[in-house]
Amino acid sequence: MFELLFSPFAEFGFMRRALLGCVAVSVGATPLGVFLMLRRMSLTGDAMAHAILPGAAIGYLVAGLSLGAMTVGGLIAGMSVALLSGFVTRVTTLREDASLAAFYLISLSLGVLIISTRGSNVDLMHVLFGSVLALDDAALTLLCCIASVTFFVLAVFFRPLVLECADSQFLRSVSRLSALTHFIFMTLVVMNLVGGFHALGTLMAVGIMILPGAAAKFWTVRIGGLIVLAAAIALLSSFTGLLLSYYFSLPSGPAIILVAGVFYSFSVILGTQGGIVYALRAGRRAINI
Repeated sequence: MFELLFSPFAEFGFMRRALLGCVAVSVGATPLGVFLMLRRMSLTGDAMAHAILPGAAIGYLVAGLSLGAMTVGGLIAGMSVALLSGFVTRVTTLREDASLAAFYLISLSLGVLIISTRGSNVDLMHVLFGSVLALDDAALTLLCCIASVTFFVLAVFFRPLVLECADSQFLRSVSRLSALTHFIFMTLVVMNLVGGFHALGTLMAVGIMILPGAAAKFWTVRIGGLIVLAAAIALLSSFTGLLLSYYFSLPSGPAIILVAGVFYSFSVILGTQGGIVYALRAGRRAINI
């Protein structure tokens, strides 16, 4: 059993690189997914993941599959969509969710169009679904740096982020940190989605950000516990997904996200904090009483 689980990583460098990249994404992106979920902004992560696509596509047109060009392009596109949607929300009657949905649909269509007209189907699949088994030293360095910055910034702004989740109006009334906290948080989201894009692609990066946190919500209500458990689920999903990809010749990114989906489904059914079985038992006890 030990050899079955660990021999692929011991024998092949690309498997070790893939695992390290997934560890970096899990540690950096998953805690942000917990805060997105607590702030009822889970779909915002999905919108921002699609928003980076045209910038990455333009970077691809300029320099090919260049890590630097696609990263800078993705960051610019993601932050532009975040700022534009916020501006539209403030100067019009359109709500933020509708504004983000409009911009992400435009961005997704534009990005796919750019890549399809100037690249190949292989390039399009690479951008949309990633290539975690082909991570090089530069990509790993980028992922680890983003995870380190995210971990540090979350530690510094942890209290304002928690308070904004609990009562954003109160934070605005007692502190000037509200707008700064929101901007920094959205910047971290974009950074981690851009980093995750290199490993898992734009369509899969948001999965490792949101699904583990959603699964953890069915087991604990403490924010610290949510973050730790969500990161553990993300790491286990990455490890299992890579093994499935290796042994059954599956695409690695979708395999990782599907394993995270299995954890989520298991939690929905058996979770002790509002899972289906727990809710049914609680209802029967209430009837008996």
